[in-house]
Amino acid sequence: MIENVLWACAFVLVCIGFYRFGLPWLKRFDAANVARIEQQARDKADANAHIRHALEVAAEQVEEIQEIKTGDITRYLFEAQVFVTRDEAEEMRARRVGVVARRFYDELPAALAGAAERGRMSARERASSRWKRTVH
Repeated sequence: MIENVLWACAFVLVCIGFYRFGLPWLKRFDAANVARIEQQARDKADANAHIRHALEVAAEQVEEIQEIKTGDITRYLFEAQVFVTRDEAEEMRARRVGVVARRFYDELPAALAGAAERGRMSARERASSRWKRTVH
């Protein structure tokens, strides 16, 4: 009898914990998902969306600026270079993001040419077609 009461209390405590901690996390996840879907819908009508997307991906690939404090002095570190002001470091980071995004567009024709050679089959479909030809 007492064991059933303990299990019921444990269940209630787990539900309270989920309501307190799990539900806000799920709401944040859902809000981020909704924002992503809305952005994709807006991108369909925007001719320059590919540029923004390339810059976002490049920004993810470039390291962040680190703030270094030594006593009263604050310096900013980006790619092993120390900058006196955050603006200088941000400008250098923005240049680096631009270089990474430009490299994507430089490599795009070769990637598209490779896709034309491969056809529209996925990697799995190409592998299975090769396997079917070799095993009989």
